[in-house]
Amino acid sequence: MPLRVYTPRSALRSPLRLAAEIIRGLGEGRELAWRLTVRDISAQYRQSALGIAWAFAMPLANTLTWIFLNASGVVEVSRTDIPYPLYVFTGTMLWSIFMEALNAPMQKTQAAKSMLTKINFPRESLILGAIYHVLFNSAIKCLLMMLAVAASGIWPGPRILLFPLGVLALMLAGVACGLLITPIGILYRDIGNALPLLMSFFMYLTPVVFPLPQEGWAALIIRLNPMTPLILSTRDWLTGGDHGMALAFMAIAGLIAGAWILTMIVYRTTLPILIERMSA
Repeated sequence: MPLRVYTPRSALRSPLRLAAEIIRGLGEGRELAWRLTVRDISAQYRQSALGIAWAFAMPLANTLTWIFLNASGVVEVSRTDIPYPLYVFTGTMLWSIFMEALNAPMQKTQAAKSMLTKINFPRESLILGAIYHVLFNSAIKCLLMMLAVAASGIWPGPRILLFPLGVLALMLAGVACGLLITPIGILYRDIGNALPLLMSFFMYLTPVVFPLPQEGWAALIIRLNPMTPLILSTRDWLTGGDHGMALAFMAIAGLIAGAWILTMIVYRTTLPILIERMSA
């Protein structure tokens, strides 16, 4: 058995050792993360009549709502380069992938409270388990989006090979943001209660259910939104559109990679404090 020595010294004083521990934890936690994911997915759909349909029920309901509002004239949406039902369907599906990834770290950490306070195991397995779970549900959503595009008679061309890259960027962006807010969300439940409200407003600052405005202050705000290149580029690669945001997408993806490393360090260094609070 390996010898473990716990001291009050901050792990940030030895950043290289901390990085090595995180990498080692990711490797050691693979099998545990997989078993936890299988258990959670089985339990999630075991007593559900609709089963796996709940993975895309909310995005589909949101899609039907906006299609009805646009068709009835209650909300007037400017013309889109693809059929509006397909536009809003793909947008809400992509947004739901981001939102699920955002909520996953906090949900997995809260669900593992008893394990964290009683068992010594690689903490990174919780994050890997969150990613596995999001990957499972995202694969179902991606399949439905591709079927919808095919049913609309749209051929995206070879750029569809970039579509998984866009989905992966959305997932990693969500997990990075989720890792950043998890320590605060565990300590203060207000964060978990306020997050759906804030993200509902944030969705309308992103071209999810309406096209990108061409002028005005709203167009400037939406273009400065870092989620705009991720959503637009991923949708373009799936549907054959071109909003010219591929370079912005690559820049945001690079920032996400750096932020992912930073947020993993934040999560790892704050977890002992969270475990102490949860044990009290």
